[in-house]
Amino acid sequence: MLIYPLSWRGQQPRAIKSNPYLFFLTLWLCPFGAESGAHERRLLNDLMANYNKLERPVINESDAVVLTFGLTLQQIIDVDEKNQLLTANVWLNLEWTDVNLRWNESEYGQVADIRMPPSSIWKPDILMYNSASEAFDGTYPTNVVVLSNGGCTYIPPGIFKSTCKIDITWFPFDDQNCDMKFGSWTYNGFKLDFQLKDDEGDLGTYVLNGEWDLLGVPAKRNEVIYECCPEPYLDITFIIKIRRRTLYYFFNLIVPCVLIASMAVLGFTLPPDSGEKLSLGVTIMLSLTIYATIVGDTLPVSDNAPLIGTYFNCIMFMVASSVVTTIMILNYHHRLADTHEMPDWVRVLFLQWIPWFLRMSRPGEKITRKTIMMQNKMKELDLKEKSSKSLLANVLDMDDDFRPSSTLPHSHVHPHHPSHAHPQQNNGGFIRVSGSLPPPAEDVSSSFPPGAHRELSLILKEIKIITDKIRDDEESAAIENDWKFAAMVLDRLCLIVFTLFTIVATVAVLAAAPHVIVT
Repeated sequence: MLIYPLSWRGQQPRAIKSNPYLFFLTLWLCPFGAESGAHERRLLNDLMANYNKLERPVINESDAVVLTFGLTLQQIIDVDEKNQLLTANVWLNLEWTDVNLRWNESEYGQVADIRMPPSSIWKPDILMYNSASEAFDGTYPTNVVVLSNGGCTYIPPGIFKSTCKIDITWFPFDDQNCDMKFGSWTYNGFKLDFQLKDDEGDLGTYVLNGEWDLLGVPAKRNEVIYECCPEPYLDITFIIKIRRRTLYYFFNLIVPCVLIASMAVLGFTLPPDSGEKLSLGVTIMLSLTIYATIVGDTLPVSDNAPLIGTYFNCIMFMVASSVVTTIMILNYHHRLADTHEMPDWVRVLFLQWIPWFLRMSRPGEKITRKTIMMQNKMKELDLKEKSSKSLLANVLDMDDDFRPSSTLPHSHVHPHHPSHAHPQQNNGGFIRVSGSLPPPAEDVSSSFPPGAHRELSLILKEIKIITDKIRDDEESAAIENDWKFAAMVLDRLCLIVFTLFTIVATVAVLAAAPHVIVT
């Protein structure tokens, strides 16, 4: 691009158009064009004639160069929790006065400012101390704007990657403070005086981040004196305060975990005879374990357990407990009367008090405290009745095995015949002493035909066998039904307990978080 003298500006198009020879003459005189105006070129030559970029630009060597430092945050690019790194697009703002770069504007055609590359003049060696970049300095060397009074303004942009200690205690409801510490690498406080431009970083052109909400960028000036040296070393630290937007994590971590827990709870409503009750609990346990492992891989290793990890552990404990109780429920449901006898504590706990507390009852029954007391009294009466002879045996003068308790001898004794006391054994096996007891008033066997008593005994034995078989089947069915009802009561109890546990754990986690949802 050709740059014409000032006297030609505004006139050269018409002159060239009217006289084409003038155009070729211009190309011949200035074949490569001009880089700057005559005054600016002369100014640059005069400034750089005796300039030494290694010289600290002060009038007195004992004075310090006053450097005003500011920062403009453009964008938070990434926060790497695993490696604890912060990547941000930042513009630095450095202002200082160079006494060797002053001029009188009237002597140089009213040139008020010039642009010079930072490699040509003295500039402070400002670096970010906690840089994690491979090149360490991530700034782009832009030109320095130099004013006529010697004021220099240097605004280098850069992608800064800094170390940031991530505290995951309240993840995903956490706030993070990432420091960006800037200072001179070689100059102490007596050579280079750091001053803050503003108490906070400039956020006028900040681009919002989808994961993090920016709370502020406060700045502070630090002065450190080491034991080795009496000189103070200055630095300026900008603290980037960010808060995680939890809406994404709420719907991708909390809600799936609650759904998995609710599936484990709903497993208690599945009938034990379906055959899928235990497999459902084991599958939910495995899925929650894999899900918690994936989430844990994204978090850094820390001494403090994250809040989401504590919540996952509680839900995992609940799911594991549901699997254990499901095994116990299936064991109760499939117990038989031939293999298991229900203990008294199980009967009292799972058939009386817990059903009364949960308002559960069998069809046609209603469990109340009065019925519980009546059942206990009836049980005591049954035990007493079993210890005594049956009513039928008492009527027929027989034992419970339907064996005659007293029968007459084969030869009847005449009532007027003298009797001698000598022992005799009757058909029932009992020993009676003749003459020691008065004769019976009436012969019991006289009312039955000959041999009928024996036939009746056999019939009664068969009836007893049948009734005992029916009674045993009824008792076995009753015992099995008791075990099944106990399993159903335990199922209902676990459903209520684990549902309350899931709700309480979720509410406790949300209540303990510093903030719940940031959109």
